[in-house]
Amino acid sequence: MAKVTMVEAVTMALAHELEHDQDVVVLGEDVGINGGVFRATNGLAQRFGEDRVIDTPLAEAMIAGMTVGMATQGMKPVAEAQFMGFIFPMFEHIVCHAARMRNRTRGRLTCPLVIRAPYGGGIHAPEHHSESIEAMFAHTPGIKVVIPSSPSRAYGLLLAAIRSPDPVLFFEPKRVYHLNKEEVEDDGEEYPLDMCFVIREGTDVTLVTWGAMMKETIEAADALAKQGISAEIIDVATISPLDMDTIHESVAKTGRCVIIQEAAKHCSLSSEIAANLADQGLYDLHAPVKRVTGYDVVMPLFKLEKKYMPSVDRILDKVHQVLEVS
Repeated sequence: MAKVTMVEAVTMALAHELEHDQDVVVLGEDVGINGGVFRATNGLAQRFGEDRVIDTPLAEAMIAGMTVGMATQGMKPVAEAQFMGFIFPMFEHIVCHAARMRNRTRGRLTCPLVIRAPYGGGIHAPEHHSESIEAMFAHTPGIKVVIPSSPSRAYGLLLAAIRSPDPVLFFEPKRVYHLNKEEVEDDGEEYPLDMCFVIREGTDVTLVTWGAMMKETIEAADALAKQGISAEIIDVATISPLDMDTIHESVAKTGRCVIIQEAAKHCSLSSEIAANLADQGLYDLHAPVKRVTGYDVVMPLFKLEKKYMPSVDRILDKVHQVLEVS
C-alpha cells in the first residue's frame, strides 16, 4: 500500500475512475499536458489520451457550461477551477443549471458532474487565489459540497463524488496538498458523502472542523491532552448535506463545542452548526458554542495571511472559555 500526499490521492482517484468508467472525462485549464497547476492531473493525459483529459481555454464560464452539457447527456465530467477564486464565472451554470437540472426536468435529466477547486489560504498566493467561500454553495439546494482533510478522505470522497448522480463541488485545501503522507490503497472503495468522521474520541469538548483547519485542530487537541483535557475531533468532510446527527451525538457526550473554520464568520457553515446545536441540542450544552474563524474581511495578502487564519492559540483560548462555564 503506497503512502501518498493529498494531491497524489486526488490523482489516484481520478485515474481509477478514468480507467474503470469510460463516461468519465477530466477537463480544465492546464489539466492535460502540464498536469495541472498543483500537479493533481499529472500524467493522466499521457495515460488516457487528450479525448479523456482535455485542456480548455482560459474561460471558466465555458468550462462550466460544457460540463453541465456533458453531464446531462450521459457523461461524467470532472472539471477543474484552477483556484477557488476563479469559480465565480462558473457560478451561474452551477447554481442556475447544474443544481436545478433534476428538479427542472422532473427527474428526466440528471447532472452527474464534479467541479474541483484548490481552496483556502496558507500558500502566500495573490488575490482571488485564497478564498474560502464554501458557504455560498452549501446554501444552494441541489448540489453537494465536499472538503477533504487527508489523503485517504480525498481519495474515497472524490470517488464517491464522481459516482454521484448529482452535481458535487469538491474543494481541495491546497495548504495540505503536500503536508503529510498517508497509506492509501487504490482499491476503488469510496467514502460516504452524507456523514461526518470522528477523528478522535474525547469526553470534555467537541472540536468540529473541516479541510486544512484539521491540522491546527489536531495540534490544539494534542496540547489539551497534555493539560488533562480530552477533546473529541469531528471532520465534517461533506458540508452539504450536513450530518448534524454525528455532531449532536458528540456534543451530547461532551457538553461543549468549539467550531473551527478558515472562512469568514458571518453567515458561515459554523453559524449553521451553532444554530442547529442551539435549536436541537440546547439541553445537552453546558456552555455556549464558541467559534474560531477567519475575519469578516477579504483574505489579506501573504504578510497578514497568518494573522487572518485561525491558530492553535485561538482554538485553545475558546476551549478554555467553554470549560470555565460550570
